[in-house]
Amino acid sequence: MMSSTGPYILMLGCFDTKGEIFAYLRDCILTTGERIIAINTGVMGTTDRFHIDFESDAVALEGGISITDLRSKKDRGLAIDVMGKGAAKIVSKLVAERSVKAAIGMGGGGGTYIALSAMQEIPFGIPKLCLTTLAAKDLSRQIGNKDITLMPSVVDVAGLNSIIKVLVEQAAASICAMSNVVVAGNEHKRGSIAISMFGNTTACVDKCTELLKNQGYEVLAFHATGVGGKAMEALIREGFFDAVLDVTTTELADDLCGGICSAGPERLSAATEMGIPQVVVPGCLDMVNFAHLDTIPVQYKDRDLYSWAPDVTLMRTNEEENEVLGKMLSQKINRSAAPVSVVLPLKGISQIDAAGGIFYHPEIDQVLFESIKKYVNEKINVIEVDAHINDVEFAETLVKTLLELMQTTKVGFIKNGRG
Repeated sequence: MMSSTGPYILMLGCFDTKGEIFAYLRDCILTTGERIIAINTGVMGTTDRFHIDFESDAVALEGGISITDLRSKKDRGLAIDVMGKGAAKIVSKLVAERSVKAAIGMGGGGGTYIALSAMQEIPFGIPKLCLTTLAAKDLSRQIGNKDITLMPSVVDVAGLNSIIKVLVEQAAASICAMSNVVVAGNEHKRGSIAISMFGNTTACVDKCTELLKNQGYEVLAFHATGVGGKAMEALIREGFFDAVLDVTTTELADDLCGGICSAGPERLSAATEMGIPQVVVPGCLDMVNFAHLDTIPVQYKDRDLYSWAPDVTLMRTNEEENEVLGKMLSQKINRSAAPVSVVLPLKGISQIDAAGGIFYHPEIDQVLFESIKKYVNEKINVIEVDAHINDVEFAETLVKTLLELMQTTKVGFIKNGRG
């Protein structure tokens, strides 16, 4: 085990088959004066080339099975899953102890999966780097919303040679440099606000951002493409924001209809769980996102479709879906102990849901609005604005409403001795 407390650079990998290359990585890091926590995720053995803080038997047990049983099963898929889960639990504990200043992993398919699984437990801002044979592949699912840097290994991570040595040295230099970056704080900001956006709500978000910045707030925009929504929810849970202006809740529609921009069932839940004020808009709930036209599911082939780009096809939501979406949105925010307001733009909820627009169907929007009003509880204020979502008047209403909620929350905290 570790001989003293951190901070350390965490080194993750299968030391049974890649001990030589990890020993070289370790030496490169140590020469900079950094300290290392080494976690062996290799199932078949270990290495005597360097000290290991967490051996594979401890990792396997954290994953729910003994290393002996795992070896006897001879199931590679199971082994990778168990070691990934076990490593993640160990990393989570180290993060809680504030022992981790950075993390680095190396590997092929299995090693990369395990390293990326473990890195999911490391908060934003703590550097994470993986030297991998899969850097050019689509690893979006494994990376999720984490700030992980991928570095191509060019050759297999299977032993030292003239190519991999250069890359290991660069990887070591990179993670050490990143771990020592001192981020300049913004001492003059009044608070941080998360805001969700889409191409179809850009005008609204830009105006809200301008107005909030003029009031001294930092505004961070998240593109509601699924990954963006997940990232916003994760950072809300990590305590980065004082309030949320959720202009673009379109990811709920993709989750309902199987679109490509779903952020999963947890979307629109983090602010509620963290007890921070939020203003919610049914922005772009008139659309579901799919890829190229030929990828549209067969059950939607005859629906109202629009090519937003060659690789993006939008489907207009219908009355039945809007009834469900209104209920979904309402039930998610009803649980909030912090103040919440819903603001409805009566003249359209997206750029193309405006008079003369391809998705302009006010009767369908009205179903959505009535559903929201039907299912929200009495403590949530529903504000109807006779404007389009991208009108300046609507943005001004959103900002005014949010600032009032934030002031109410601040006063409540002071009265309860928390300010």
